[in-house]
Amino acid sequence: MGIGDMRRVETGSCTDLYYVDPGVYEVSGHTSVYLLDGERPAIIESGIGKHTDRVLAALDELAISREEIEVIALTHVHLDHAGGAGELAAACPNAEVVVHEQGAPHLVDPATLVAGTKQVVGESGWQFYTDPEPISEDRIREVTDGDVIDLGDHELAVHYAPGHATHQVVYHDPANDAVFTADVLGCFYEQFDTARVATPPPTFDLDQCLDDIEVLREIDAETLLYSHFGPRPADGALDAYADVLKAWVARVAQTRRRQDDDRAAFKHLLEVNDVPEGWSDDLEYGELRMNFSGAVTYLDQQEGAPRDERERPAAE
Repeated sequence: MGIGDMRRVETGSCTDLYYVDPGVYEVSGHTSVYLLDGERPAIIESGIGKHTDRVLAALDELAISREEIEVIALTHVHLDHAGGAGELAAACPNAEVVVHEQGAPHLVDPATLVAGTKQVVGESGWQFYTDPEPISEDRIREVTDGDVIDLGDHELAVHYAPGHATHQVVYHDPANDAVFTADVLGCFYEQFDTARVATPPPTFDLDQCLDDIEVLREIDAETLLYSHFGPRPADGALDAYADVLKAWVARVAQTRRRQDDDRAAFKHLLEVNDVPEGWSDDLEYGELRMNFSGAVTYLDQQEGAPRDERERPAAE
């Protein structure tokens, strides 16, 4: 599946559901945007604003007019999930933009989110992004745990899952026996047999992430709809990612103990990290920098206070 391609989700019991690869970070197979061609058509996730045209082209391919889209549902407001929401909302004038109540202010005024992203990914990482278009408050529907989005022949049941980010939710579609997983289960790329972690600062919380996995276990959906990347059967995925997540945090902790400072620890992890095929050095640097920084922040919080004497990885 290449950049701009769209496929029907044929996993499990899914019907009338498609996913498109908008080419986030200029690579294929990184980020999915889902299109639900139901009674009330919906877009789930948006990708980054650089590639909205590919999402709209997929609507055209499905013969869904932009005026027919009634919901743009975002799992959280990190820019790889919500950066294109403003452009999609402008192109789809009848759509309400659904997001957790803590994320809504960042859609109205993205300045803080943009500044935080630049700090995390560094200058080399920001090249893959663009400033998101603000969304008017009257276009946004704030949701929280237990809410339901009515799509006619489908619904999206909202479950709060704040371990990855305090504004993250997952959406359960009972009609398809599927759940849009956001980043609760990390990133599942075709080149790897297991998911890679998604542990960004400043609010990554290992214990809460493990609790979020239990939320998915209670939902017990047949199909997992990853934002990174595509649909997969649920069999074994929850336990496998819990192990990956715990192992990653333990690895960061061990590497920090063995190195002189966090700069050296990050450099070591960068040297031994497996890089997905087709990824640039800048992309891998930015992703690892984000995940390392989130794990470091979590570990320091567990110790009671940041270790000021440690140096953070530099933005290069």
